[in-house]
Amino acid sequence: MKAVRYNSTSPKAPRPEEPLSKKDLQTLERILRVDQAGELGANAIYRGQYAVLRKDPKVGPVIEHMWEQEKHHLKTFDGLIAKHRVRPTALTPLWYAGGWAMGAVTAAMGVKAAMACTEAVETVIGGHYNNQLRDTMHLDNSSNELTELRKTLRQFRDDELEHLDTAVNDWEAKDAAGHPILTAGIKGICKAAIWVSERV
Repeated sequence: MKAVRYNSTSPKAPRPEEPLSKKDLQTLERILRVDQAGELGANAIYRGQYAVLRKDPKVGPVIEHMWEQEKHHLKTFDGLIAKHRVRPTALTPLWYAGGWAMGAVTAAMGVKAAMACTEAVETVIGGHYNNQLRDTMHLDNSSNELTELRKTLRQFRDDELEHLDTAVNDWEAKDAAGHPILTAGIKGICKAAIWVSERV
């Protein structure tokens, strides 16, 4: 048997990927922890809304569709949390219970109030994903882990902004009673939850 000779046109084995630096790893862990918590809360919100509005033949399927996307988001971050052995936030039970209550209460106030809740939540989450994308730009661009994470963040951001667009343009969320106060309160809760989940 003749020995195989490689020339300049022969395919080269991929270079082994360098491990993430300590700083980059901390950034990755922070992103995964807070995003897994956020998607858990979003799932709970849509679950609460669907529990109240599922029998509405018009809005029920819309909420279910958005919820299905959030289930996919959560499943993705659950997998990444397990893969990288990242500790989830200690406040997971609180975020789930609070999210369900927020979804159910706003749905009980009516469809437009439920959509105002969606508008507020997705405005904050969409902006949060954009901030995370900016935060990762200075990190090691050769890392496959961070490259894939950026793709995930972009896709999920676009899904959240699609929910926002649906709530505002298709379901007139801004016409909900007490819209400015309602959405300001929900945005404040979401921002506080993000801040805490990044640290606890």
